[in-house]
Amino acid sequence: MTGKPAGITLLQRIGTGMFLSAVSMVIAALVEMQRLKIAQESGLVDMPNVTVPMSVWWLLPQYVLLGIADVFTLIGLQELFYGQVPIELRSVGLSLYLSIFGVGSFLSSFLVSSIDKATGKDGHYSWFANNLNHAHLDYFYWLLAGFCIIELATFMYVSKSYIYYRGRTL
Repeated sequence: MTGKPAGITLLQRIGTGMFLSAVSMVIAALVEMQRLKIAQESGLVDMPNVTVPMSVWWLLPQYVLLGIADVFTLIGLQELFYGQVPIELRSVGLSLYLSIFGVGSFLSSFLVSSIDKATGKDGHYSWFANNLNHAHLDYFYWLLAGFCIIELATFMYVSKSYIYYRGRTL
């Protein structure tokens, strides 16, 4: 259909995964907003140990999309770091690919710690308060969605100038 051996190029695969990640974060934010609304309407805001009357199935769309996004992104990145480097540097390419996970974990920890300190000042509840009914994970999901959109736009801009190694466009 596309005329490509693998269906789409590896950059298209990565971009599709990044787009689906952004959509997943938007859905997560909307679901969390709904959960907070139900907790408030049910009078459960100050009862952190009581289950909010909301089905677990509300989580399914965001997790399915995030799983699909990971498949697109991670396979595309592995193809990029393995197939688009000279044969002599493939082990370095795979090392760079795997280092993404470590750097991402450090950045994620830094982001959560910074937001927790910044939003939990002056007697206000942090976005990550121990009582999730007082917390604002929805704000965090919106922030992540914004980051995903910025990353996708940057990726699209940079990928326009990418030249495939040895004409390989898998």
